[in-house]
Amino acid sequence: MFLTKHHGLGNDFLVALDERHDTPLTVDGELARRVCDRRLGVGADGLIHGAAPTAAQQADGIDVVMHLFNSNGSRAEMSGNGIRCLAQAVARSRGLDDTVVVATTDAGRRSLHLSAGPDPVTARVQVDMGPARPGPHVPEPVAEYLPEQHATVDMGNPHLVVLVDDPAAIDLSTEGAWLEQQFADGVNVEYVHVAPDRASMTLRVWERGAGVTQACGTGACAAARSAQQWGLIDDRVQVRMPGGDAEVVLGPDDAVTLIGPAVFIAEVVLDPAVAR
Repeated sequence: MFLTKHHGLGNDFLVALDERHDTPLTVDGELARRVCDRRLGVGADGLIHGAAPTAAQQADGIDVVMHLFNSNGSRAEMSGNGIRCLAQAVARSRGLDDTVVVATTDAGRRSLHLSAGPDPVTARVQVDMGPARPGPHVPEPVAEYLPEQHATVDMGNPHLVVLVDDPAAIDLSTEGAWLEQQFADGVNVEYVHVAPDRASMTLRVWERGAGVTQACGTGACAAARSAQQWGLIDDRVQVRMPGGDAEVVLGPDDAVTLIGPAVFIAEVVLDPAVAR
């Protein structure tokens, strides 16, 4: 099995594409758990299977079908950083730099516009992230524990956004893990601080199924939408995360666009004993 490794702002993924193999791949949570292990495997926050579209999907303009597994083997609906990495893998497989990749995900159809970055291994990717919708109900123990300014958002996956004075002061490993467990389907947790200039915000994230990560694309979108609804930002914001910065543009009808890099790291060949 051939994989490529990429990262989006330090949020790293292994990508397996059907189109690079003679037959469709078998990719599941158990394989993800093994290859994403940072000591016993290759190491990553998640494994993405880029499956070949059906004939009907191809006729509808779909280039690739995204199946995303977290590092603990659980399935995820969507990742803003992961889908940029998938698009870069598809573009590299086809020898393209400036292109559009259309993916279908568990959260719906997504269009990605790729352009050349500052070096041969970096692509700039703009993603139509779909609408930001109201998220899951906040359980009573969570509502009692959190500060007043918090909200849930559905970006195709669930998010809990919490406004704080200093995200760096939060013990993410403790608080994030506890908060995720309080929601029946789990939740991604973003602690955010919005700058007085209304144009930038700082974010730290606990990702459902992966733990503390360097960045979260869907989390950046959820945080931006929440901050706009709280009256703290306008329609464009720079989201600063430990792994780097992404730009979020908030459009009409709750539409959200995410702009950020995807960086190619390596080609990986899995031994058949590992891949099966």
